[in-house]
Amino acid sequence: MIPAVSAIMDDGGVHHADAQGADAPLLPETNLKGRRPPAGQKRPSTLLPAIFLTVLILSLVGLAVYDGQASVPRPGDQVAAAGRAVEVAATRGVVQGVSEKSNAPALLGGGGAYDWTNAMLSWQRTAFHFQPEKNWMNGPLYYKGWYHLFYQWNPHGAVWGNISWGHAVSRDVVHWLHLPPAMVPDHWYDINGVWSGSATQLPDGRIVMLYTGSTEDGVQVQLLAEPADPSDPLLRRWAKSESNPVLVPPPGIGLTDFRDPTTAWLNPTDKAWRVAIGSKDQEHAGLALVYRTEDFVRYDPLPTLMRAVPGTGMWECVDFYPVAADPAAAGGEVGLDTSVPPGPGVKHVLKTSLDDDRHDYYAIGTYDAETDRWTPDDAAIDVGIGLRYDYGKFYASKTFYDPVRRRRVLWGWIGESDSERADILKGWSSLQSIPRTVLLDTKTGSNLLQWPVVEVENLRMRGKRFDGLTVQPGSVVPLDVGKATQLDIEAVFHVDVGGASAAGAGSVAVAGADASYNCSASAGASGRGPLGPFGLLVLADEGLSEQTAVYFYLVKGADGKLTTHFCQDAFRSSKANDLVKAVYGSSVPVLDGEDLSVRILVDHSIVESFAQGGRTCITSRVYPTKAIYDSARVFLFNNATNVNVTATSIKIWELNSAYIRPYSNSL
Repeated sequence: MIPAVSAIMDDGGVHHADAQGADAPLLPETNLKGRRPPAGQKRPSTLLPAIFLTVLILSLVGLAVYDGQASVPRPGDQVAAAGRAVEVAATRGVVQGVSEKSNAPALLGGGGAYDWTNAMLSWQRTAFHFQPEKNWMNGPLYYKGWYHLFYQWNPHGAVWGNISWGHAVSRDVVHWLHLPPAMVPDHWYDINGVWSGSATQLPDGRIVMLYTGSTEDGVQVQLLAEPADPSDPLLRRWAKSESNPVLVPPPGIGLTDFRDPTTAWLNPTDKAWRVAIGSKDQEHAGLALVYRTEDFVRYDPLPTLMRAVPGTGMWECVDFYPVAADPAAAGGEVGLDTSVPPGPGVKHVLKTSLDDDRHDYYAIGTYDAETDRWTPDDAAIDVGIGLRYDYGKFYASKTFYDPVRRRRVLWGWIGESDSERADILKGWSSLQSIPRTVLLDTKTGSNLLQWPVVEVENLRMRGKRFDGLTVQPGSVVPLDVGKATQLDIEAVFHVDVGGASAAGAGSVAVAGADASYNCSASAGASGRGPLGPFGLLVLADEGLSEQTAVYFYLVKGADGKLTTHFCQDAFRSSKANDLVKAVYGSSVPVLDGEDLSVRILVDHSIVESFAQGGRTCITSRVYPTKAIYDSARVFLFNNATNVNVTATSIKIWELNSAYIRPYSNSL
């Protein structure tokens, strides 16, 4: 074993190291005050008289046990090797007309359930990601000083079913207090599930919540609820409208193909509200219906569709919001309120969760308020066929506008990649992603930037820094970082490819562009090429029998230009055999003059990675059996055959645990 590269500790408890071990500026402890993340400014908004808030009630999903019958794996998620798991469509929930948004592993080449120990299962629970205390979940709204997270939750078990609304509150979107359930299925119109919904705060401060219910006959209808006590900042009681259901499936739409209303926005042409709802047509085109309302009780369907894309199937959890195309005009790199009207300097994002493949897709385009139509800037990467929020385990997401910090924040539901049996043993299943700020990438103009909210940095404890580490082809370098199961890593790499740096990929305008390399179809970090892979191994044991690789892979085209791919490999993440183990990823835009950069958040059984400032993001669920507790390590590696890689800067912080506890009136 190669000796680990060590860092030097100073009296302040901050570590630093470089390739030569010489002294260098210390990495300071992070303080939120005065630090400006990529998300930009965070001052109170005065742009609009009304604050429009969104609540994310993520669409229900479930877990299913593989029943041994033949199934067809989805492209990009399969691993064609004996003994490795592939994701297959499950059955739980589908009969009720909605996907379970989770996957069961089917083993290729045999193998039974892994003998998980209590120590292994206990380690898997995350420390700074939100999840309920127990059982199955699938969460946001800002009101009177509190962020509210509502989430689909089964209060009776760690599998899909009994879908109710769990509820938690926070002052900073990191530390959470559990409250009693906000709503339960107790009326004929939602007795089969309180499903996804969104909230809107009106100019007079009133909050209206629209959500989908599944009736006693399994029909999907739209329902209205309001706070029973608006003076309560914790919104602990909700009243369902006597007018429910306020919307039923229109002619031509299936009774189980009508769900997930968006946050409402104010149309500037007639000063009435608009709400979009996801669906599909009889030809399997995914689509977004639009309704007009003035009072949220009576609705008029609009004669045109907001957007329809052939072949994409059922659109779930549709989201629609503006982004600033001209930060200077918007007052900095800030998010925009949902009702900011279209016009110069404003683009609109349309996002959907595809029921067919259970991925979240988005596109950037233009909203015509006169016709209520949305048109993508590039039809080749339309909604459902182009860009994704995250190329790993990430679904049923929703954004909301935070008026305090003038930012748009994204949450995604992160399902499990293990078996239902394991979830029952550990007593819980699934969690929320780290909340991410969302901005338009004004440098490329063609993709979004996602970045962990700045509050996450307040969890940073002592850090270590490594500068100028050159890694030769075929090398693995241990990094002495101490505890390695709760980490925040920022790394910058420089690659000199015959005088052409990785920035030669600037010609690749968007993530997801076609290239000769495909992360999901590759051999992962073990598949060697002239210019990759190289990056970091996290949650690795000392002998590297378990490892999760986060890496770049460069491809040089016939024209001499480079395409950069960003991937995450869980093939060797665990010795267990009853898991989904896959390589996720896509291409990532790299502009002239840019080195390669990545940020990685490690939190026990989840790894979230952000390349090039968040142009491409990947989330993996991993379940090591050896690389846990004090046995987890971090390595720098270069498995390319023909290029030296220099890690010009690696900063690694151990992260504290978030405070996530039941609410107490004494607080």
